[in-house]
Amino acid sequence: MKRIAILGSTGSIGTQTLDVVRNNNGDADSCCDGADKNREIEVVALAAGHNIKALAEQIVEFSPKLVCIADEKDYSELKELTPNCKYDICFGMDGLIQIAECCEYDILVTAIVGMMGIRPTIRAIETGHDIALANKETLVTAGHIIIDLAQKHNVSILPVDSEHSAIFQCLNGENSGQVEKIILTASGGPFRGRTLEELRNVRVSDALKHPNWSMGKKITIDSATMINKGLEVMEAKWLFGVEYEQVQVVVQPQSIIHSMIQFVDGGVMAQLGRPDMRLPIQYALYYPERRPLNSERLDFAKLSHISFENPDTITFRGLALAYEVGKKGGNLPTIYNAANEIAVSRFLDEKIGFTDITDMIERALDSIEYIDNPTLEDILETERRVAEFLR
Repeated sequence: MKRIAILGSTGSIGTQTLDVVRNNNGDADSCCDGADKNREIEVVALAAGHNIKALAEQIVEFSPKLVCIADEKDYSELKELTPNCKYDICFGMDGLIQIAECCEYDILVTAIVGMMGIRPTIRAIETGHDIALANKETLVTAGHIIIDLAQKHNVSILPVDSEHSAIFQCLNGENSGQVEKIILTASGGPFRGRTLEELRNVRVSDALKHPNWSMGKKITIDSATMINKGLEVMEAKWLFGVEYEQVQVVVQPQSIIHSMIQFVDGGVMAQLGRPDMRLPIQYALYYPERRPLNSERLDFAKLSHISFENPDTITFRGLALAYEVGKKGGNLPTIYNAANEIAVSRFLDEKIGFTDITDMIERALDSIEYIDNPTLEDILETERRVAEFLR
């Protein structure tokens, strides 16, 4: 049996992870007494924010031993919704760290959004747990810390992002030293082909209409600005040990090719599939084994074409900015990421315009003090300074 813990269980990746659990557990009995009856995967711990109703339903179905919620004031509601369930409860960041250092699971799924995923991920690595990484901010802001720590503790970091999972799958059995270039594919988002002037007055509802993927609000806006692809470029540098000059972004609007690798002999290997996050999630949980997955298959006879184009880094300058920030390093990726989190939140609250998101990032990058080799404390302090500046 494989035992997992999930940080961010009620979000998009978290709920799809639980779909994978259902798929692999088949007809296993669901119960609320902590028993594991014919289960392939046991869900040991769940952590969620304020979606208490959804979390309660997960507790009843999966019987975790440990549960974390963001705020202690929501505990009474959770208990009312799970009267017959036995589990320990914890709260906030201390609770996330408590789950991370628990020794009763095999792999931690970090599906939590934002920089709050860094500290529990570090603690999980320190206690020898493998990571199914869906929280890209962890590597973007603290990649130099995370990768060294994982190597020190002999821990595997298994990517869950569809693009990085595609690269990981293509590298399986290959010599990573013979990689010439990583090619990250992007859908282009809902505003592909628009001009900067056309983007100034787009509405939140327009930006949330991703053409191919169903995702949470924050990552959907990041896809619309292409800042998400910029974050993925920085993440790829750390995951696969390449230089920024070796990472190319191409727009592939159909989202059929999830990413590619070009080798030193000119050969290109790609991973294809329908847009379905359950595949990379399941691949991370069971690596190196592949398991059956009830999902829509590609029908090449019906697939009319697959097209490619270069990204528009003038209109979507957040992508070009990510390369600049990544190459300079230090705490600049933290400033980039933290400013984006705040700007996206304000855009979703309709307090700023769509193009203001990148403007806010640039203002923060121009104003916050540069630190060459930041410690974890420096990273968290940089995040605080960005929030204070943009306030």
